[in-house]
Amino acid sequence: MPIPSSQELEAQGAVIGEIGIAVGDIFDPTVHGEDGWLYRTANKLHINTKPSVIRKQLLFKQGDPYSHRLIQETERILREQDFLYDAVIVPTAYDGKVVDLEVRTRDVWTLNPGFNFSRKGGENTFGVQLEEDNLLGSGRSLAFEWDKNVDRTSLGVTYFDPHFLRAFNRFTIGYADADDGDTKLLVFDRPFYALDVRQAGGASLFDDERIDYRYELGKKAGEFRHWDEYYEAYHGRSRGLRDGWARRWTFGASYERDRFEPEPGKPLAGPLPPDRKLAYPWIGFELVEDGYQERVNQDQIHRTEDVLVGLRAAVRVGASSEAFGADDNAIVASATLKDGADLLPNLSVFGSLLASGRLQGGALENGMLGADGRLYWTTSKKTKFYAAVSGAVTERLDEELQLTLGGDNGLRGYPLRYQAGTSRVLLTLEQRYYTKWYPFRLFH
Repeated sequence: MPIPSSQELEAQGAVIGEIGIAVGDIFDPTVHGEDGWLYRTANKLHINTKPSVIRKQLLFKQGDPYSHRLIQETERILREQDFLYDAVIVPTAYDGKVVDLEVRTRDVWTLNPGFNFSRKGGENTFGVQLEEDNLLGSGRSLAFEWDKNVDRTSLGVTYFDPHFLRAFNRFTIGYADADDGDTKLLVFDRPFYALDVRQAGGASLFDDERIDYRYELGKKAGEFRHWDEYYEAYHGRSRGLRDGWARRWTFGASYERDRFEPEPGKPLAGPLPPDRKLAYPWIGFELVEDGYQERVNQDQIHRTEDVLVGLRAAVRVGASSEAFGADDNAIVASATLKDGADLLPNLSVFGSLLASGRLQGGALENGMLGADGRLYWTTSKKTKFYAAVSGAVTERLDEELQLTLGGDNGLRGYPLRYQAGTSRVLLTLEQRYYTKWYPFRLFH
C-alpha cells in the first residue's frame, strides 16, 4: 500500500517499527561529476559516522507513536552537527499500523590539516591546524591549532565530546598557550537539547591571561594585562512543550574575577581598569516558540537551514554579595528577545534585542542595549535582497571593554576596530545572486 504523508501517519495512529540508519559518503559516485578517482579516494580515506552515533540523537524509538513534530526536530538536531551535510528521515514501509523509518544522513569531509590565511579590516590572520571534527566516526572532535592574528600568537588544543557517557552529555576541554598568556577551559553540561526536554544542567570553568588593547582609528593606542576567571554551575527544569511553547527555568551560581596590571613601558591610553570580583546565585527563565521552518539560501548557499520564525526570549537575574565573596553588592541582569515573521510568502523579517548590566551603588554599571533587524526578500529563483540594521548604546562600560566599529564587525572596507565610542549603528544592504556554479563539486 502507498505510504501516507507524515501528518497522515500521525493522524492514523501509526506506531514506529524498524529504524534503519543510512550514512551516506561525502561524494555520491552515482552523481555525474562525483564519480572520478579523486572523489572515490576521498570516500575511502574518510571514516563515515558510526550508525550508533546517529541513533543516539534520535528523539524516538521503536514502539513509539509516530510524531511528525519529533521527526522534524530530530532532523534539526542532526543537521546541527558539524560532521553532517544534511539529514532526512523517511518512511520506507507501512502496513496500516506499523511504519518503518530510515534515517538518511550525508557526511562531510572533517579532517582539516593545513594552512589558512584571511585578510579583514586591513589586518592579516594566519593559521596552521590539524583538526578532526568526527574522530574515527564517533562525532567527537580534536583540534591542534597555531594561530597568529592582530592581537596574539597562540598554540592550542581542544577536545569535544557531544555524547560523553550518555547521549547529549557534552564535555569540552581546551588549552591555549599564547605569547601574552594562556587560556584553560573545561565544560560539562547537558543542555535543553530539544523542545520537550524536562531537565538540564552543567558546570564550566574558564581561566584566561592575556593583554587587552585599546584602539583609536584602527591602531593600538594602549594595553594592559588582564587575568579573567569565570566559574559557573546551573540546573534547569521545564514542563516540556505545551501548546507550542517550551518554558524553562534555570537556577545557578557564578563567580567572576578580573584583575589588571599595566604592561611595563607600554601606554595605557586611559585609566587602568579596577580589579573586580562578583559572586552570585541567579535565576533564569526562557520561552521558546515551536516555529521552526526548513529553508534554503537563507544565510548559507544550497544548504538546508532550520530557521526559527517565531519568538525566543530569555531573562536572567543574579544578586552578587560581599557575603558570597564579592568585593561589592550588585544586581547582575541580562535579557534577550528574538522574533521572526513572514510578511509575505517571499518576504521575511527577523529582529533581536539584547540588554545587560549591573546595578551597583545605586547606578547602572557596564550597561549595554543592542538591537538588530534583518530583512530577506526573495526577488526571483536566483536572487535575494538582504538588508540589516544594528545598533547599540552603552552606559558606564567596564574600563577594559570598548564598543568598536570596523572591518571585524561588518563595516566593510575599514580597518579593524576603526572607531570606539559609547554607541554605534550599522546599515548593510546586499543584492545576492545564486548560481549553479559548483566548482569541482566542492563548494557553491
